[in-house]
Amino acid sequence: QVQLVESGGGLVQPGGSLRLSCAAAGRRFNALGWYRQAPGKERELVAVITSAGSTNYADSVKGRFTISRDNANNTVYLQMNSLKPEDTAVYYCNAQLFYSPTTYYWGQGTQVTVSS
Repeated sequence: QVQLVESGGGLVQPGGSLRLSCAAAGRRFNALGWYRQAPGKERELVAVITSAGSTNYADSVKGRFTISRDNANNTVYLQMNSLKPEDTAVYYCNAQLFYSPTTYYWGQGTQVTVSS
């Protein structure tokens, strides 16, 4: 059974930092990523990292967010710096199965609020 357990969300002031974590268990995964959904908006890609370490970022977070992973523990991290109010959203972890690349799983989501 696949489980994605997220942690690290919260309230932070503009310019602050947060680190999100997602522990993925139950299968072998290729790409691990983070998406976000703000109220009234569609879910969008924030960042993704493959098992080989290749990364891709949304233009809006380049230079501010860093995605990384610990393959031994199947954990993906999102370090978010210089946070802006427009980063406020529910952040979801996403995991692609290694042996079934069209199969993805989602975490339950963690709220990130950037406000003074």
